[in-house]
Amino acid sequence: MPVSSIADSASPGKSSWVVSSLPWFLLNTEAASIEDRSRQQQVNELLGSAHLFVSAVSGTMEQQLLTEVAGKQLSVSQLKILKLLDLTEAHNVGDVAAFLGVSDAAASKSVDRLVRRKYLRRAEGRPDRRSSVLSLAAAGRTVLKRYEAAKDRKLAAMFGNLDAAELQQTTAFLERLTMGIVHESANPEEICLQCGIYLNKKRCLVREAGQPDCNYQRRKVKRQARSDATRTAVSARGGSGVGPPG
Repeated sequence: MPVSSIADSASPGKSSWVVSSLPWFLLNTEAASIEDRSRQQQVNELLGSAHLFVSAVSGTMEQQLLTEVAGKQLSVSQLKILKLLDLTEAHNVGDVAAFLGVSDAAASKSVDRLVRRKYLRRAEGRPDRRSSVLSLAAAGRTVLKRYEAAKDRKLAAMFGNLDAAELQQTTAFLERLTMGIVHESANPEEICLQCGIYLNKKRCLVREAGQPDCNYQRRKVKRQARSDATRTAVSARGGSGVGPPG
C-alpha cells in the first residue's frame, strides 16, 4: 500500500507525517493493539476486583463473624479445619496439611491448638500423632453451627436484592474463570481450591477443569486404597487390626 494512501487513511486526529513515518505493520495492527490494551486493562480490573472481593469476604466478613461467635479463640484457617472435618469423613494431620496447602508441621500445630481448646478430638493409640484420626468435638460443632447461622443472616442482608438468576449467572461466571486459571496452571495437581468446604462436597473444580485430582483428593484416594488393602489383608489372616498411617 503506498505511503500516500496510508497517510490519506489516517485518523483525523493524527498527523499524516506521523502516519507516513510508521511501518506498515504497525499501522495495520494499531487498532488491534489499542483494543488489546483496552481488553487487558479490563482483565486487570476484573482480577483486581476479584482480589478485593476475596479480601472483603475472608479478611473482613469471615473474620468479623468468627470474632462474634468465638472471640479470639479461632483463626479463619482453624475454622477451615473444623469445616473440613464437619463436611467430610475423618482425617489426619496430613490430610489437613494437603487441604490447607501447608506443611505437616504447620498443620500439626493448628490441630494441637484446636485439640487443647476442645474443638477437636484426636484418636490416640498410634506412635506418630500425625497419623491419628481427627474428628469434631462437641464444642467444635457448636461454634460451627453458630458461625453458619451468623453467616446466613449476614449474607441474606447483603445479597437480598439479587434475584436467583443473577446469582446463578455470577456463580457460573466465577467458576468458569477459576477452571480456566487451573487449566493454564503449570502444576494443577499441586492445587487444592478447598472446594469441599465451599461447594457440594462431591465437586472438585480442579477435576472439572480437565486436570488430575487436586493434591488433597489424590492423597485421600491413596489413603483409602491403603486402608482397603489393610482390611483385606487382615480379613485374609482372620484377625483384626488398624488401618495404616495416613
